Amino acid sequence: MLRHVVLFKFNPGVDWGDPRAQRAEVATRNHPQHIPEILSWECGRNTTDRPVAYDFALSGTFSDADAVSSYLGHPDHVSGVDLWRAIATWVVVDYEVAP
Repeated sequence: MLRHVVLFKFNPGVDWGDPRAQRAEVATRNHPQHIPEILSWECGRNTTDRPVAYDFALSGTFSDADAVSSYLGHPDHVSGVDLWRAIATWVVVDYEVAP
């Protein structure tokens, strides 16, 4: 099994009051409704004010690398990436977890 983690950092001038940020959040929260390869899914806004903190995080579990690849190419995910690309940068890590 693989865990897929993404941390998003808003571009300067963007915050949660921006409707684009709200749309990106909703789209991300709704991925499990559209992408069957997702086995588990958590996401949420940062709750601290530390300068090194990212603004939003997601963590998803997938059966294997093929499932992650299917997720990455899924139209719902591609649409979400487009929303985030307009307002943020991000870092990603995928790592193995015990079943």
